[in-house]
Amino acid sequence: MYVSEHVQRRDLNAAVQQGTGTTLWQWIRQLSAGRCFVSDGQNLVTEDVTVVEGDVATISCRVKNSDDSVIQLLNPNRQTIYFRDFRPLKDSRFQLVNFSNSELRVSLTNVSISDEGRYFCQLYTDPPQEIYTTITVLVPPRNLVIDIQKETAVEGEEIELNCTAMASRPATTIRWFKGNKELTGKSEVEQWSDMYTVTSQLLLKVGREDDGVPVICLVDHPAVKDLQTQRYLEVMYKPQVRVSQNYPLQGLTREGEPLELTCTAFGKPQPTDMRWLRVDDEMPQHVVVSGSNLLISNLNKTDNGTYRCEASNAVGKSHADYMLFVYDPPTTIPPPTTTTTTTTTIPTTITDSRAGEEGAIRSVDHAVVGGVVAVVVFAMLCLLIILGRYFARHKGTYFTHEAKGADDAADADTAIINAEGGQNNSEEKKEYFI
Repeated sequence: MYVSEHVQRRDLNAAVQQGTGTTLWQWIRQLSAGRCFVSDGQNLVTEDVTVVEGDVATISCRVKNSDDSVIQLLNPNRQTIYFRDFRPLKDSRFQLVNFSNSELRVSLTNVSISDEGRYFCQLYTDPPQEIYTTITVLVPPRNLVIDIQKETAVEGEEIELNCTAMASRPATTIRWFKGNKELTGKSEVEQWSDMYTVTSQLLLKVGREDDGVPVICLVDHPAVKDLQTQRYLEVMYKPQVRVSQNYPLQGLTREGEPLELTCTAFGKPQPTDMRWLRVDDEMPQHVVVSGSNLLISNLNKTDNGTYRCEASNAVGKSHADYMLFVYDPPTTIPPPTTTTTTTTTIPTTITDSRAGEEGAIRSVDHAVVGGVVAVVVFAMLCLLIILGRYFARHKGTYFTHEAKGADDAADADTAIINAEGGQNNSEEKKEYFI
């Protein structure tokens, strides 16, 4: 340059204090008179910036193949923020991060919506270069609220839930979850100036399984992560009733034995009224009902029937039935006289008074068959003994008559002649075989 250093500094400071890019640009052109700024090969580079409201935005003006030309940064109103490393603007939120011949980097703290817009990077070459970077400010929802149409719902009702995300930028997306299951809602968007309010509506039919389950409203927004709120459902439902058999624990309900039943009921609110009745007839007089328990100390066939336990609360009434069938008392079979062994198996699991009937019948059949087999075997043994004794007796008689009269004979011929009856009695000598 062909201007004295003193004049340059004096006039440049005066121009900078003006605070406008136009004045600075005019001064630079005057200051550069007689000097040619070669722009061949110089490129001005910058990037757009997206920042969340309240955070820090960093603006960078970079020069490729720099020849030490002057760099300055201007705001959307084209006021000079930085001229080289000097800040004429009186906004202390702007701070110099880095300055060199090839880069001017400036930070802006506590960014607000009013800071959004185009920021200009200028390079004083001949011809001059200018590019701009855009600052986009994201605003997360300021409030997230779930409203429920009814605080307490009744089983089977359809309730309405609304989730509202207020004053966000851009408009937020709302998602619904019931427990871990995602549901579908209907959203509406309202715009106020540069801000958006989103309301999502969810219609939900509730059951008893939904009691105590959280309903979650989740926000999808580039300015925030994992923003959600939830409400727990409160569902009223009528009682669930169950009848259990306390005694007998195993086996069948037989005549002469006791029976004890217990009724349990759960509901919201908890059932306050519980009673026993007989469905098909009047309750027998010997049946004892004590609260949720029913006791019959001595079963008989007249007790057969269906016994019902009813429970009710403010929502409604429910019941559970127990069907009683009284079987004959067990019979004792005399032990067999033989070594035959009969094993009788009684079922150990009974779901109601008729359960195990088939197993019991099979056990009785096995016992009867075993007894019949034992009797048949015993009869056959007795018959064999009688036949043996009979054959033995008749065989001895035959030999006795055969030798009668031969004892006093002197020789064999005489014995034959003197045998009882001799030849004259030959017809009487008959052999009988049975």
